[in-house]
Amino acid sequence: MDTQTLKKQLKQLMVENLMLQTTADEIGDDQPLFGPDSLGLDSVDALQLVVMLDKHFGLKIADPETARKVLQNINTMTDAILRAQP
Repeated sequence: MDTQTLKKQLKQLMVENLMLQTTADEIGDDQPLFGPDSLGLDSVDALQLVVMLDKHFGLKIADPETARKVLQNINTMTDAILRAQP
């Protein structure tokens, strides 16, 4: 799977799973997901993202430190997924 396709799929899954009031096309690849000037996600969303990444991409996130790194934005999630692929 190429990077652009993966990013599109991630955004679509996020919009559906987190019931975001935005479209997949409006989410920037490097837009922060949490904190100021972000998509405004919270800790419940973070948990759903971890489950979503595991279910759809087999990406296991073992601890909060890893989650913080991986769940920064679309780019960081894409990198983590691609690194985890066999």
